[in-house]
Amino acid sequence: MSIAEPGEPELAPAHDRSFVGHPKGLGYLSFTEACERFSYYSMQTLLVLYMVKYLLLPGHIEGVIGLDWLRAHIFPGLDGQPLASAIFGTYTAMVYGTPLLGGVIADKLLGRRTTMIIGGLLMALGHFLMAFEGSFLFALGALVIGVGFFKGNIASQVGALYSDTDLRRAMAFQIFYIFINVSVIAAPLISGTLGQNVGWHWGFGCAGVVMVTGLGIYLSGSRYLPPDNLRKASEPKIPLTGDDWKRIASLLLLVPVIAVALLTNQEIFNAYLVWGDAHFNLTFAGKTLPSSWLITLDATLSFSMLVVVAAFWNWRGKRGWEPDELGKMIIGSVFTMAGGMCLFAAAATQGAGKIGLFWPFMFHLVNSIGFAHILPISLALFTKLSPKSVTSTMLGFYYLAFFAANAIVGYVGGLYSSLPTTTFWLIHVASAGVGLVAFILFKLFVSDPMNRKAALA
Repeated sequence: MSIAEPGEPELAPAHDRSFVGHPKGLGYLSFTEACERFSYYSMQTLLVLYMVKYLLLPGHIEGVIGLDWLRAHIFPGLDGQPLASAIFGTYTAMVYGTPLLGGVIADKLLGRRTTMIIGGLLMALGHFLMAFEGSFLFALGALVIGVGFFKGNIASQVGALYSDTDLRRAMAFQIFYIFINVSVIAAPLISGTLGQNVGWHWGFGCAGVVMVTGLGIYLSGSRYLPPDNLRKASEPKIPLTGDDWKRIASLLLLVPVIAVALLTNQEIFNAYLVWGDAHFNLTFAGKTLPSSWLITLDATLSFSMLVVVAAFWNWRGKRGWEPDELGKMIIGSVFTMAGGMCLFAAAATQGAGKIGLFWPFMFHLVNSIGFAHILPISLALFTKLSPKSVTSTMLGFYYLAFFAANAIVGYVGGLYSSLPTTTFWLIHVASAGVGLVAFILFKLFVSDPMNRKAALA
């Protein structure tokens, strides 16, 4: 049992099964994370639509403080939908860059609790600032820093609830991610509907209220959470070997490849949503659905396919064959290319009318199978190949793939208005093809030789 700081709780004992067989602290952390992800994906769902259909239109754009400077120096010549895509891509890219900063501040200065609370307050402030057109860029800044302070520090507390010998740890993260997925599904249904059907500021305000609620849940469960630990690690530094440096170099080469392979999936929140809003026939059972519900469809299918793919490969593994991580990522790239082809087919066969729901549904289904083979598997690959002494650092680099992917999306999404739609989606098919070829080469010349060397050692 660990020794807690004065006034802080000790590590949850193995007999603490107050929350579905787990420590009570897991419940508080899971509900807190659910609120944070609800607020984040509410913003993610509404942001491009809000800019294209309201904020960047004449009569509103003039009042946004700092936007003239941004257009002159960062996004010269962009207007309308291309400008919205560029702002969105920059925002989402920066969201995945700031967790490195949040981790350093938590480890060296403030502790994970204080850092996380500051992050939650900044996120809530950002959502509420969205109610004022002039403070739009300040709102985005508050959200970027807030997510960076919050994202990594809550997940680390989940693991800190358990001792190294407590076998409930793995299931705890599964429960944690169930709460996340439920929030991703719910956010477009609630905030998206409020934003599109009632008023944009109602959607953003709902996200802010839920974020404040999450902070309240977190603070109310403080005595059930693990203590902060700002002391420096006492373990001696282990020097890296030549083989370790080869592994590091190989994984760093994979970061831009994963970024390119993620292009289609990350475009869902950007130009895809604008395209769907204008060209999809979203009438179902006599009612016209908000285009933001496409995000709920994607989240539902993504969650379902994660479960189905995991169960399928578990079934196959018990029967004697299951591909390794690179093999699964190669399979995922094929499905991602097929998903992009569904969008190409939808654009090519549209004609004069609107696109029915068949092709969008098939895209989300097939792309979700690709997602299930690439995202969690690539994370597992990084943890497998990273030298143990620098695993956390390498995972920080892994998340830079999302930074780069969203930056690319900001540029490519801006091409939507100037290219034929068929060409636009073929670019995304090609990006998945780049990932496919790179993963094959990595498997043949890096991963398999490493595995053979490890087997002979």
